[in-house]
Amino acid sequence: MKTRTVLFIAAFGMLSVAGALAQSKIGYINSEAIMQQLPEAQDAQKQLDALSAEWQNDLKKMQDTLQQKFEDYDKRKLIMSDARRADVEKELRALDQQMVDYRTKKFGTNGELFQKQNELMKPIQDRIFKAVEDVANESGYDYIFDKSSTTLLMFANEKNDLTAKVLAKLEQK
Repeated sequence: MKTRTVLFIAAFGMLSVAGALAQSKIGYINSEAIMQQLPEAQDAQKQLDALSAEWQNDLKKMQDTLQQKFEDYDKRKLIMSDARRADVEKELRALDQQMVDYRTKKFGTNGELFQKQNELMKPIQDRIFKAVEDVANESGYDYIFDKSSTTLLMFANEKNDLTAKVLAKLEQK
């Protein structure tokens, strides 16, 4: 019985949402296409690409140095003393760790590239969001979706926000 009630409520909720959307004016944008046509976005992307290429080049040099030192070590390890072999192996591990640390610092989740991208692109994205909001309000759209990104909902008219009503309903029970 409870399952049937829950299913009924869910179905009713879905129908209510579908009915509300049928009466709403919905539009979409392609933010990727917008970014490609904005000169400031292109300039920012060029800066990011140049920075990324520079750091990739640095990583390549580090990797080449590590590879060369490892090959030298591999050729000579049989004639090295145990102490010298341990020192060289420690140096190789340190170089490898240095490379990992550099990669994380530059390209990691909160790395310098992410921070620079946020610094350069955030003002542009804010302008786009403002323009979307202006177009939505001027043209009477209730919802605007972005078909080119994971940020699906770009704008929602606040008159359609049911959060307070749902909270009130939950508090009644």
